[in-house]
Amino acid sequence: MDSGLQTRAKHNKPVFGLLFFKRFAKLTGYMFPSWRSVQVLICILLLILGLLEQVVIFYIGNIPSKYYKVFGDRDMAGFREKTIMAVLLITAEAFIKASTLYLVSVLYIKWRGCINAKIHKLYFTDLVYYTVNMAGKIDNPDQRITQDLDRMCDNFSQIFAPIIIAPFTIAYYLYKSVQSTSYLGPVGVLSFFIVATVINKLLMSPVVHYVFRREKMEGNYRFKHMLLRANVESAAFYRSGEIEKFYTDQRLHRLLRTQHSLILRQYALNFSVNIFDYLGGILSNIYIFVVSVNIFDYLGGILSYILLAFPIFNGDFDSVSPSDFSSLISANSFIFMYLINCFTRLIDLSLKAAEVAGNAHRVGELIEELQQVKDKQRTLNYVKDSHPPNPASEQVELTDINIDSQMTQKALTVSELTYAPPKSSDILCKNLTFQLEAGVNILVTGDSGCGKSSLLRVIAGLWPSTNGSVRFHEVVSPSKILFLPQKPYFTDGTLKQQVIYPLKETDHGSVSLDDETIHQYMELTGLQTLTERSLGLENYSSNDWYQELSPGEMQRLSFVRLFFHQPKFAVLDEATSQIGVDLERVLYSKCQELGITLMSVGHRKTLREFHQLELRLQGRGNWTIQPITDSIIS
Repeated sequence: MDSGLQTRAKHNKPVFGLLFFKRFAKLTGYMFPSWRSVQVLICILLLILGLLEQVVIFYIGNIPSKYYKVFGDRDMAGFREKTIMAVLLITAEAFIKASTLYLVSVLYIKWRGCINAKIHKLYFTDLVYYTVNMAGKIDNPDQRITQDLDRMCDNFSQIFAPIIIAPFTIAYYLYKSVQSTSYLGPVGVLSFFIVATVINKLLMSPVVHYVFRREKMEGNYRFKHMLLRANVESAAFYRSGEIEKFYTDQRLHRLLRTQHSLILRQYALNFSVNIFDYLGGILSNIYIFVVSVNIFDYLGGILSYILLAFPIFNGDFDSVSPSDFSSLISANSFIFMYLINCFTRLIDLSLKAAEVAGNAHRVGELIEELQQVKDKQRTLNYVKDSHPPNPASEQVELTDINIDSQMTQKALTVSELTYAPPKSSDILCKNLTFQLEAGVNILVTGDSGCGKSSLLRVIAGLWPSTNGSVRFHEVVSPSKILFLPQKPYFTDGTLKQQVIYPLKETDHGSVSLDDETIHQYMELTGLQTLTERSLGLENYSSNDWYQELSPGEMQRLSFVRLFFHQPKFAVLDEATSQIGVDLERVLYSKCQELGITLMSVGHRKTLREFHQLELRLQGRGNWTIQPITDSIIS
C-alpha cells in the first residue's frame, strides 16, 4: 500500500480520538437543529430533574446520620418523623427516575428522527443512493442508516442525562468537601479521577475500533441472508442449500471472530472500570439510592475515612457529643462518598461511550460519503433552447425520415459521447452523436456486451462518460421522459401504487386517468387475472411483489405504468424480452397510439417495424446509425 494511503488509513482509523469528536460534533448539530427545538426543551427538563434529584439524594444520603442521632437520643417521635421523611424522599426519587427515563427515551426517538431525516435528504438526492451502493467505498449503507444509527442514539440517550448533570454535582460536592477537609478532599478525588480517565482512554480506543468492525461484519452476514431471500426461487432450482450454507457460515465465522476480539478488548476495559468503581466507596448503607456498588466504591470509602481523619485528630470535633459526632461523621463521609461516586459514574460510562463512538464513526463516515457524492454528483444537463448543435457527419438528418414536420420537439441530444464501464478503460462506444426527437423512435441494437444498457446508464446519469455530453431538453419525470429499466422496480404497497409509481397516491390527481382506465390497461396487457388475485387495485398490499409476479408479468405491469403516465418520451431497456411477439406488437402499437416517442434496446427483429432509426453498437467503440426502411411508422 502506498505510504500516503497508509497515513490516511491510520488517520481515519475509528478510535476514541479527535476524529470521533469531529464527527460526533457534526452529528450533535443534527440532533439539536435549533435552540427552540423540542430536544433542547427536553434537555432543560432533564437538567432540572437532575438537579432536583441531587437535592433529594443529598437528603436521602443524610438519612443514616439522622437515624444515628435519633437512636443515640432514644427519640421515638424523631424516629417516626425521619421514617416518614425517608419514605417521601424515596417516593420522590422513584418519580424523578421514571420521568428521566421517559424523557431520555423521547430524546432518543427525536435524535434518531433528526439524523435519519438528514441522511435521507442526502441519500435520496438525485442519484446519490445509487452511487453510494454501487461504488462500494463504504460497507452496508442500509445497516448504517438503520441499525448503527439506532444503536448510537439509544446508547447515547442512556449516558446523556448523567453527563449533563455531572458538572453541577461534581462542583457542588467539591465545594462541600473543601468545607470539610480544605483542599485535601478535592485534590485526592481529582487525582483518583484523572488516573482512571487516562487508563480508560487507552483501553477505549481498541474497543471503539472493534465495535466498528463488528457492525461491518454484522452487515455482511445479514446481507448474505438478504441476498438468498431476494433470490430464493433461483437458488432453489439449483438445490444450492449446501453451498449457500458454506458461504453463509464463512461470514458468520468472520463475525464471531470479530465479536470475540471485541469482548477481549471489553474485558480489559471492564476490568479497569470495575476496579475504579470499587475504589469509589465502602459504605453500602449510605448508598440506599444506588442500584449496585462496585469495587472502586469501597476503596473510595477508605479514602473518605482517611480524609476525615485529619479534622478528627486535629481536635475539630472534641466538643461534640457522641451522638452528634457519629451523625457528623456519617454526613461528611457521605459527601466524600458521593463526590467519588460522581466520578466513578462517569467512569462507568466508558463501555457505553465506546459503543457510541464505534457507531458514531460508522454513521459519521456515511454522512461524509453522502455529502461527497452529492457534491460530485453529475447532474443531468438540461437546456431550454430548441436549436440543436451542428450535427456530426455520422448523424442522420431528420429530412431523411418521413415524419410530421410539426413534431420537432427534442428529448435529448448526445454529442461526441465516449463511455466505458466504471473503473475500466475498455471503451464501449466512441464519439457517439445522435438526438431523440418527438415522432422518431430509435432502436438500439448490437451483440450482448457491446454497451447497449451501458448507454442508457450513461444517458440517465448513473455512469459517468469518458468524453462528450448528454443534454436534456425535457425534464426526466413520469410525464416527460420515463425510463423502463431491464429489471423492473416495484415498491411495497398496493397494485395501484405499482401502476402510479414513482408518484404517490396524493400526487397522481394531476393525471387524468381513473381506475376504470387502469383496468382497461391491465386487460390490454393480459393482467386481468393479476387484478383478480390482488382483489382489485387497492384491496391487497404486498411487501414483495417480486415474489408475487412472474418475469413476464413484471414487464407487462411496467407497460401499464408507462400507459398510465403517458410521457412524451420513453426509454425501454429490453422491456419485452419476457413477452410474446403478439403482445409485444400490441404494446408498441399502444405507445404509438398514445403519442409516446421511444428509444428501445432490444434484439428481436420484430421491433424494427415500430422504429425509424437503428443505432447499432458494433463493439470496440464503433457504431452506426441509419434509417429503418421496413418500419411501418416511417
